[in-house]
Amino acid sequence: MSSQPRFSPQVHLNLNVRGLQHSATVAINERSNALRRQGVNVVRLGLGQSPFPVPELMVQSLREHAGEKDYLPVKGLPALRQAIVDYYRRTEGLEYHPDHVLVGPGTKELMFLVQLVYYGDLVIPAPSWVSYAPQAQIIGRHLRWLPTQIESGLGVTPAALERLCAADPERPRLLILNYPGNPTGTTYPAEQLEAIAEVARRYRVLLLSDEIYSGLNFENNHVSIARFYPEGTIISNGLSKWAGAGGWRLGAFTFPETLKWLVDTMAAVASETFTSTAAPIQYAAIRGFEASAEMDAYLDSARRILAALMHYAWRRLVEVGAELTEPRGGFYVFPNFTPLRERLARKGISTSAEFCELALEQAGVAFLPGTAFGRPEHELSVRIACVDFDGAKAMQALAAMPSGTPPDDDFLARFCNPTCAGIDRLCEWVAEH
Repeated sequence: MSSQPRFSPQVHLNLNVRGLQHSATVAINERSNALRRQGVNVVRLGLGQSPFPVPELMVQSLREHAGEKDYLPVKGLPALRQAIVDYYRRTEGLEYHPDHVLVGPGTKELMFLVQLVYYGDLVIPAPSWVSYAPQAQIIGRHLRWLPTQIESGLGVTPAALERLCAADPERPRLLILNYPGNPTGTTYPAEQLEAIAEVARRYRVLLLSDEIYSGLNFENNHVSIARFYPEGTIISNGLSKWAGAGGWRLGAFTFPETLKWLVDTMAAVASETFTSTAAPIQYAAIRGFEASAEMDAYLDSARRILAALMHYAWRRLVEVGAELTEPRGGFYVFPNFTPLRERLARKGISTSAEFCELALEQAGVAFLPGTAFGRPEHELSVRIACVDFDGAKAMQALAAMPSGTPPDDDFLARFCNPTCAGIDRLCEWVAEH
């Protein structure tokens, strides 16, 4: 008899998933945790998980609704969908209907569903979040990377989108616009959003505006591109980043009336896959989207701490010779160390993957290579998530300071470690000859 397994992976694996690895962010987090359990002093700057606690008013609501056990409507709890509609009316001046909101177990799942349902090329800038491209691969969608420049924050430009669309004007496309951006921390001024919207409307491009970091815009002046292209924009948002609730797994897509057919089709697919999102989480999420002094204070504190920390990281990396755009929101920096190629070559580094591997081994700092985000292998770019610190203690310390006092370097050294120490350790390691 043959010794070969009956179900050979070479035979039975779908071609679209052959060679697919664990998400880079999940993998680096698991590896960092494993090293820490072995006693290795590792600063974890790989997984983009908010360092701040879930707001107490949401936690209390979760306690109160822990007994909710019924299946909820596929699109989501009506009161939550209304709270989301009210949120966009209050923050963006946009009008939506609660029936055009789809709640899911994280925006990641909803992004997968929209690619599954909508037939069109996926268009994303290089760099982009690590899971956009693999999802397209799994589903079998054609992927188009948009070229970017450091001068424009490594984001989407109207000119790049125009060139892509003009080459085949009738082709259906889904463009994901993520800002403040992962991995760059960049955002877009209103004029640029309006210009992108004009190109998208001309070529009937469907926009998915991934605004999961909108509440962490440092200036608190986030503008949704849906203001300029409402009929063709889906807004994606959730609790994982600005509410610190990544493990709660709740996200929502909000659609205009013109895309009712799409939300209804996605809901039909959802009914055959995840059915509905956990009921207690949906009840608790209402408090996050509602207007309240507590949420305003929480977000103001998070923004102030992150603005100071990200400026510190940007400043230190620029000083050591890296090239990067200054982040305007979120908790990432995306430095390119290619200007230091000769120095790094003496360490045996020629790719971003080698850079990350040696930085972990020799400096004890974990982060991700630029290749995971769509950048060329020879480019020495990396993504650093500045999240390895006790956000609850940092918020408490900030609350004890005089109102409006910005966190200084001493505050960051005391309350934003190990992140600050990790950035310093990385810069010192890079500077070594």
